[in-house]
Amino acid sequence: MTILAVVFCVLVLILLITWGKVNPFLAFLIVSILAGILLGIPLGDISQSLKTGIGGMLGSLAIIICLGAMFGKIISDSGAAKKISEVLMKSFGEKYIQWALLITGFIVGIPLFYNVGFVLLVPLIFSVVYQYKLPAVYIGIPMLAALSVTHGFLPPHPSPTALVDLFGANLSTTLIYGFIVAIPCMVIAGPFFAKTLKGIESYPLETFIPKEIATEDLPSGINCFVTALLPVFLLAGSSVLPYLSTGNATLDGLFAFLADPIAVMLISLLIATYTLGIHQKVKMKSIMDGYTDSVKDVAMILLIVAGAGALKQIFIDSGVSSDIADLLGGWDVNPLILGFIMATIIRVSLGSATVAGLTTAGIIAPLIATTGANPNLMVLAIGAGSLMFSHVNDAGFWMYKEYFNLSLKDTFKSWTIMETIVGLVGIAMVLLLDAFV
Repeated sequence: MTILAVVFCVLVLILLITWGKVNPFLAFLIVSILAGILLGIPLGDISQSLKTGIGGMLGSLAIIICLGAMFGKIISDSGAAKKISEVLMKSFGEKYIQWALLITGFIVGIPLFYNVGFVLLVPLIFSVVYQYKLPAVYIGIPMLAALSVTHGFLPPHPSPTALVDLFGANLSTTLIYGFIVAIPCMVIAGPFFAKTLKGIESYPLETFIPKEIATEDLPSGINCFVTALLPVFLLAGSSVLPYLSTGNATLDGLFAFLADPIAVMLISLLIATYTLGIHQKVKMKSIMDGYTDSVKDVAMILLIVAGAGALKQIFIDSGVSSDIADLLGGWDVNPLILGFIMATIIRVSLGSATVAGLTTAGIIAPLIATTGANPNLMVLAIGAGSLMFSHVNDAGFWMYKEYFNLSLKDTFKSWTIMETIVGLVGIAMVLLLDAFV
C-alpha cells in the first residue's frame, strides 16, 4: 500500500501540472499534504515536514543558485561566454562543438557540486545557442550528461564519497573505476543521444541571452577563461586545504570556510565583478541591475525546487524508503544488481540521487561481507541506480525544465531519458568490470 500511495501521489502531481495547469510549486504543496495523509503522518506533523523539506532544500541551494545566476549574468553580459564559445568553436569547429562542451562539463563537474556546475555552465550553452543558431537541447544535453555522471560516480561528490567510507572501499580505486564507467555513459547519453533531440524547440531564459558586443570590445580570452573557470580552480585548490591542518583552530576554521561552495561562489562573483565588469569600464549600477534581474528570473525555479524538497521530506518522514528497502532486501539476485534496483526505486520515489544512494547503502552494506561483492563496484552500481529516471520529484528535473523553458513532455523526452541512459549504461559497465576484476 505504501508503494501504491507513492505512485498515486506522483501521478496526481503530473496530472495537476499537465492537465490542471496548476503552478508546479502549488502542485507540490497540495500533493505533499495528500502524500502525508495517505502515508499516515499525523496531520499536526505534516506542516513541520513541509517546513523541514523546504528549508533543507533551499538552505544552501538558494544561495548557490542566486550567486550562480549573478555569476552567469556577468559572464553573459560582459561577452565572456561569447568569447569562450568563439575559442571553442575555432578549436573544435561547429561540427564538434558538442564534444567541446562535453569535455568542459566533465572537467568542471569533477570538483563542482552538480547545482553549482549547472548554473555556471548554462550561460556557456546558451551563448553557443544564440551565436550559432543551434538547438538549445541538442547543444546542452552533452554537457549536462557529463555533469550528471560526475555527480553520480565520482568522489568528491557527496553520495559516492559517503558510500566509499560506508562500504570500506578504496577512494582511489573507486575513482579509477568511476572514470572507466563515466566515459561511455556521458558519450552515449550526450552527443549520441542528443542527435535525436534536434527537433525539440527551446527558448531559454532571457537573462542568459548574450548582448551583442563587437569582437574588439570583448574581454581577452585569458580573462574570460580564467574568470569563468575560477570556481573550478578555487574548489580544486580548496579540496587540499583540510590536509594542511596545523592544529590551529582559527586557521582550520578559515580553511573550512574557503572550501565551502558558497564561499567559493561569492569570491568568484566578486572577482568577476571586477575583471569582467569594472575592469571593462562597466558602471557598478549597471552590473548590480543585471544581478537583480538574474535573481528575478530564477525566483520561480527556487520555489519549484522548494516544492520538490517538501514532497521528498514527506516521503522520508513517512518511512517509505525503509519500506521499499525491506521489500527488496530478500531478493536472491546479484548484489550489484540488487543495489542498482534498490537505488532506482528509491530514486524514483524520492527524487534525490544522494538520498537514494545513502538509503540504499544502509541496506546493502551488511550484504557486501556475506556475498563478497566488490565494494568499489557497489559504490558505482548504486550510483547508476540513483541517476535513473529523473522526473517531477527531482529538483534537477525542474532546474533543467525551467532554465531551458521546456514543456513537461519535452523535459521527459530529453532530460529523463538522458538520465536513464546514464544509469543503464552505468550498471552495464559495472557488471562488465565485475567480470574482469
